[in-house]
Amino acid sequence: MKQYVIRVASMIFGLMLFALAVIITLQAHIGYAPWEVLHVGLSGTTGMSIGTATILVGLLLLVIVTISGEKLGLGSIANMLLVGIFMDIILRIDFIPIAPNMPVGIAMLFLGMFTLSFASFFYIKAAFGAGPRDNLMVVLARKTRMPVGICRGITELLATVIGWLLGGMIGVGTIITIIGIGFCIQFTFWVLKFDVTAVKHESLKDTFTALTVKKQNAQKNDAPA
Repeated sequence: MKQYVIRVASMIFGLMLFALAVIITLQAHIGYAPWEVLHVGLSGTTGMSIGTATILVGLLLLVIVTISGEKLGLGSIANMLLVGIFMDIILRIDFIPIAPNMPVGIAMLFLGMFTLSFASFFYIKAAFGAGPRDNLMVVLARKTRMPVGICRGITELLATVIGWLLGGMIGVGTIITIIGIGFCIQFTFWVLKFDVTAVKHESLKDTFTALTVKKQNAQKNDAPA
């Protein structure tokens, strides 16, 4: 049980960092990352908060990947709910200023990408399953048999185009993010000596079964002889 508590804490901390990273890139104000183009565009069109828009997009993607047969984990649900909630909290506290100029904006963008990379480390190593957007990439790759990289590009391009049509900001930051996020994640994982391919994610069923067995064993150990 202690191990699960540590894993859940790692997951939640990673999602908090993820939300912080997204807000930093938004406040850079030189063009949003692909999915943030969609979230901000949807937020501006409907009047809902950015966090709520993020949650709704995540929920829609979870429905799509579930119908497509992809297994969901505790991390998939947590990702959908907590990132949006944390984003709204951070925006409400309002402690991250908008970049006053392009150089500062670029610096903030890279800070946000490296923060997101560290967030991915904590979130992924918890091994509770991939988030909705990563699951969509996996589903597309399985259905089309195209390389994962191409499928990732397709999903991010679609998010960018739809978001732009809804009024989301596209700029030099969008291009920098598309090109640079992979490098930032790869470099961070290399520094931390983290092999993402070695992580075996649990489905919701796996997590429930494991916790049930641990609880039963604990009850047996506590029972009087």
